Amino acid sequence: MKVRKKLTVAFLLMVIVPITLVFVVTSIYTYVQIKDLSEKFEMDKAPDVYDTITYFEKYMTKDYEFAKKNINENVDKIGKKEYLNQVNAKLRKDNSFLVIKKRSKIVYVGKKDVDNVLDIVSKNDVDNSAVYLATLIRGEKKYLIRQIIKEKFDEGIISVYVVTELNASVPQRADMMMTTFISMLFIFIVTAILVTSWIYVSFVYPIEKTREVAESIKDGNLDYEAKYFKEKDDEIAKLNDALDQIRKKLKANAQDKVNDEKENRALISNIAHDLKTPITAVKGYAEGIIDGVANSPEKVEKYIKTIYNKANDMDALINELTLYSKIDNNRIPYNFAKLNVKEYYNDCIEEISLDLENRGMGLAYYNYADDDAVIVADPEQLNRVINNIVGNSVKYMDKASGFLNIRVKDVGDFIQTEIEDNGKGIAQKDLPYVFDRFYRADASRNSATGGSGIGLSIVKKIVEDHGGRIWVISKEGYGTTMYFIIRKYQEVQDE
Repeated sequence: MKVRKKLTVAFLLMVIVPITLVFVVTSIYTYVQIKDLSEKFEMDKAPDVYDTITYFEKYMTKDYEFAKKNINENVDKIGKKEYLNQVNAKLRKDNSFLVIKKRSKIVYVGKKDVDNVLDIVSKNDVDNSAVYLATLIRGEKKYLIRQIIKEKFDEGIISVYVVTELNASVPQRADMMMTTFISMLFIFIVTAILVTSWIYVSFVYPIEKTREVAESIKDGNLDYEAKYFKEKDDEIAKLNDALDQIRKKLKANAQDKVNDEKENRALISNIAHDLKTPITAVKGYAEGIIDGVANSPEKVEKYIKTIYNKANDMDALINELTLYSKIDNNRIPYNFAKLNVKEYYNDCIEEISLDLENRGMGLAYYNYADDDAVIVADPEQLNRVINNIVGNSVKYMDKASGFLNIRVKDVGDFIQTEIEDNGKGIAQKDLPYVFDRFYRADASRNSATGGSGIGLSIVKKIVEDHGGRIWVISKEGYGTTMYFIIRKYQEVQDE
């Protein structure tokens, strides 16, 4: 869910839910209270409960009629406290009590501690026996005083009052208001807790998790991954995803840096070894000439040729390192041209065959391409590819009768070159890494198997820059076959 939608939902939850719940709770309480009052006081219409005059008229009429009728029928007992206590006991059940005044003197009070009520009653001179005398408020006490009898008897003028405690007589109203208030307060608190919890889960917690990711990146912990956001699709999750992409790139860059440093150390080690070997030879042969060890013209010539060959080896190594530097910076100079496959390969093989013949190795060459087959390639760089592969075959040849098969085939849109030898082969565990920079399947370091370890990585780069592909098949102890393909040149026919 998007952040904007979450905020909208939060707003609706905070506004609509409390209002709805308050309305429902209030309606339920109102219904219950009205039903209770209607049943208790025999009101046939619910609104009568909230009509003050109607309510008290209906509520008190039965008590007024009971007291008035009972006293009128027992006038002779009006002076007897026992009788008055009986009548008062009946009224007390409905939260009312009797007050009787003879002339101006209060002679009976059905409840204690009602001095203010007695003060009002003692001052009353109204003759109307049906009057509501007063509503007295004393702190939280409320009284309704009704004069029900004022007549002259043998004993004098007697006034009878029924005093009703309003707080006790209509507790439902106060209870309902308090209950409603508590319910509303509870609803708002619960809603606030739910909304706050939802906002925390939806916003605060994800932001905290995102902060943890940022802190981990800042502290260099590039392996930290916040799994909480895997199934999320909001803005915070997208922000975290962006941070995670940054983390992965930083981790990859850090790993690349470590690999580069490792490769540079390997390169320095290889250079040191591969330069030391020819330099040692050059130094030794030069000292032999200087010290007179080469005491004949033939020996001197042999020593000089050896020095020359070792210098060429060093020059080749330096050229290879220079090319490696260009590869590392994607700055290999290419001069592409259309090359006839048969003519180009025939020239290459002629040069290779002379070198192999001098080394005492055999060569078989087969070119199955059509006479007019053409590729687009850099002749110098393609020659480097072929010579590097052949050079590796010669370098790792472990048999006295070394032999190479070079085959050129037309395979659809490509020209495929196969260079097969019967050398020592490559172990299966090493095959996936032979094109990696500085990787050497032969760990022994000697002049026979020396090299920078970057030759095949250069070969792979050149082939791929020509739009081709290179791979290897080998069996340890039997030999190795290198394959690479270059796309054929095809002219587009005009329609």
